[in-house]
Amino acid sequence: MRTTMTTDTMMKSGVGVNLANCQLRYLNSPTTLFENLNIQLPKGQWTCILGRSGCGKTSLLRLLAGLLDDEVQWQGQLTTNNDQQLSDQIAYMAQQDLLFPWLNVLDNVCFSIKISKGKPNTDDKRRALELLEHVGLSDCVNAFPDSLSGGMRQRVALARTLMQDKPVVLMDEPFSALDAVTRHKLQNLATQLLKSKTVLLITHDPQEALRLGHQILLMTSAPAVMQHLPVPSTSTPRQFDAELAGLQQNIIERLEQDYV
Repeated sequence: MRTTMTTDTMMKSGVGVNLANCQLRYLNSPTTLFENLNIQLPKGQWTCILGRSGCGKTSLLRLLAGLLDDEVQWQGQLTTNNDQQLSDQIAYMAQQDLLFPWLNVLDNVCFSIKISKGKPNTDDKRRALELLEHVGLSDCVNAFPDSLSGGMRQRVALARTLMQDKPVVLMDEPFSALDAVTRHKLQNLATQLLKSKTVLLITHDPQEALRLGHQILLMTSAPAVMQHLPVPSTSTPRQFDAELAGLQQNIIERLEQDYV
């Protein structure tokens, strides 16, 4: 996989995001999911959120992306450091690759362009081809998703995310379904290609959070509370060593407390 950065678009600066005093309840639920929830996403850094299933991690991601308006009642302050609408500055990468089976790899990567301005032009296709080269798929531009492995499909999804060229990237367990070696490689690749972006990564894997996170948060449920966890001082993506092993054990023990 080629990881050398060559284009200005892939170095586009991130945007700081602040969610303050958030209260959120699903319309079909009598209980409050968030109550006075506060989170800051530092500009150009990775924030990783851990927590048990159902505590509200994906709901937080969808709230930031503006995908919950018809499903919830919420109040609070959602602001950015450039005073622009957050929903216009976000790219979203889900756990499933969500590739369209009837489109080849190149057309899948260009799909956001087709939605926003119609048929991709020559420059758009050139940029898409460059991104596919960066993720190691330059030989697969005409292939269809059903001929690709799971890791290859997620690399297409990563290229499609980069194609949107947004300063804030929301990632909902994008590597969780992959084998350990492929997951490790894609973590390294994402760290390189999303350099300087503001990334919020939802994960169930403490090791992944410790490898990638500049800020690591533990979300506990009923209603959700955020706790800051220790972060190693080394640069990302971190190699797994004795320090990370100790921090991983500490995280697992804290996660266990929310399962009691």
